[in-house]
Amino acid sequence: MRKVTCFLVFLFLMPLFGAMNVSAEADIGLEEAGITMVALRNDSLDLNQDGDIDAVRVVVILNSTTPSTLVDVRLIATHNDREVVVSTTIEIVGQTNASLTYDAWSRGTHELVLGFYDMNGVEISTIDIPTYEMVPAKQIPMLSLQFTGQSNLQTGSSCEINRMFVDETGPLYGALGTLTFTGAPFIVLDNATSIDCSSWPAGEYSLRETYRNELGQTAEASLNLTIENRPAPTFDLVVTGDGLTTDRSCLVAIQPTNSNEDFTPYAKEWDVSTTSVITEGAVYDCSALPAGVHLVVLKVTNLENIASTQAVNIVRLPAAELTIEEQEALPSQSFGEDTSTEDVGWYTITVLGLIVAIVVFILLVRIREDDELLTLPELGPAPQILNDGSPDSEGLPTIVDDEGQLWRKHPDGTLDWWDSTYNIWQRW
Repeated sequence: MRKVTCFLVFLFLMPLFGAMNVSAEADIGLEEAGITMVALRNDSLDLNQDGDIDAVRVVVILNSTTPSTLVDVRLIATHNDREVVVSTTIEIVGQTNASLTYDAWSRGTHELVLGFYDMNGVEISTIDIPTYEMVPAKQIPMLSLQFTGQSNLQTGSSCEINRMFVDETGPLYGALGTLTFTGAPFIVLDNATSIDCSSWPAGEYSLRETYRNELGQTAEASLNLTIENRPAPTFDLVVTGDGLTTDRSCLVAIQPTNSNEDFTPYAKEWDVSTTSVITEGAVYDCSALPAGVHLVVLKVTNLENIASTQAVNIVRLPAAELTIEEQEALPSQSFGEDTSTEDVGWYTITVLGLIVAIVVFILLVRIREDDELLTLPELGPAPQILNDGSPDSEGLPTIVDDEGQLWRKHPDGTLDWWDSTYNIWQRW
């Protein structure tokens, strides 16, 4: 039993003796600074347990001949001509140990050196550490652009781009990098993890994001988007109460052609030819319109300021019970048997016929004393057409109703209709 115990103690102390011998032979700089290396140990690590070396831990035990000594201990790793430093400052009071762990940032050969420096940054001594073949211990830079939305994008459609960025190696060694995002119509901030593209104008977009840190590591992600112009709103007008009397209700409602299109946020303006008031809303109450024909026009404008227009003629008939003043103010209407008339006698008709005959005879046989040719009477206003034969609206707005009739509207709300027979405007 005693022999076994002595053998185990010998195996435990042998590496320390070896380290002290190396220090005594090779590390004269530490001795000159009053520091003695008691032991030095370096171990390869597999932090993620994937079977590959991705880190190295170095442990050094120091002793000082002075009561207290401050030393900056640095583990310097070189890979692909780039140097990474892991450091710690220790106060040597008696026997003191320092532990440093280097995480590999790239796959390949990593050369390690253990250095000792005073508080002024002056090198005291350096010791070579074995070279290791290592893989990255931390997540290398990675970029991702993920699109969320419908496949056929139109202006105003729900559209979102999710950005993902990871770099664990650069910040670990103070080797920060720069993100660059291109292809968007607006500025995108580096810290924006989500990009709302629902307000982007129509067009084809080639989005690209790149990253490069000071270690030379790069990452790249790209995404292509196509946004089409949303078409103008399409709709019909549903009329209730057309052709009814003024004492009956009357409504005009909008009915979208596409049931999947939401008209709620759209602007809706109602314009009636017989009024100067423009109203808003999805339904127009035409119950208050007086008797007559009214041209009702609805203009719908979507969120992209694309507008479309529909119009309909509404006929309102006078109510059955009206005062004399109301009857005089309304368009001509026959009240049937209730219309008051006066009898005209045969004698009156005969006298009037004779008078008319005499006047006609005189006009036909009359000879002008100066033998001048008879002049034609005025035939009415001259045709109101342009050189190309189209109606001259004189700058007033025009509209064609569902029956193909052309109308023009005066500033006071009155209307003229185009008489294609005489090529003139007739007041409505």
